[in-house]
Amino acid sequence: MDKEKRKPTRLQNFDYSSNGYYFITICTKDMECILSTIENVGDGVLDVPRINLSECGIIVKNRIIEINKVYSNVTAEHYVIMPNHLHILLFVDNGTSRTPSPTNSLVSSYVSTLKRMTNKEIGSTIWQRSFYDHIIRNEEDYLNHIQYINENPRKWLIGKDKYYI
Repeated sequence: MDKEKRKPTRLQNFDYSSNGYYFITICTKDMECILSTIENVGDGVLDVPRINLSECGIIVKNRIIEINKVYSNVTAEHYVIMPNHLHILLFVDNGTSRTPSPTNSLVSSYVSTLKRMTNKEIGSTIWQRSFYDHIIRNEEDYLNHIQYINENPRKWLIGKDKYYI
């Protein structure tokens, strides 16, 4: 069977090792809800969601923390672990790569390392191929993505999250 031709998801001719912020979304294989559950806590108000990480979600969180300690020039500054996906706001500082190819970039390397480490510890492949990225362009864009990450659990509760199943 021929593999379907995938549309490139990276911005062509952009050096993904350039200093700056990158909003990353990584989805689980087949959008399986294995990373967490989200529940409403409080007085019936849907603005106080609680994320309960599964065993897989705890492994993902621990690997993010571990990679932050190891990588000196790439940091997961802000993130949320949803039931079937993960949003990360990565910060690249003084990053340089040997080539500006998107596949050899610090951002792709970070995502690849995170996926590889979590898959190894879990003992199976839990991630779908590739990932979504957005290059943060200015302070307003940065603040909008922080807000998106913070509001994502509440959107999940009301079925308004893009990846809600």
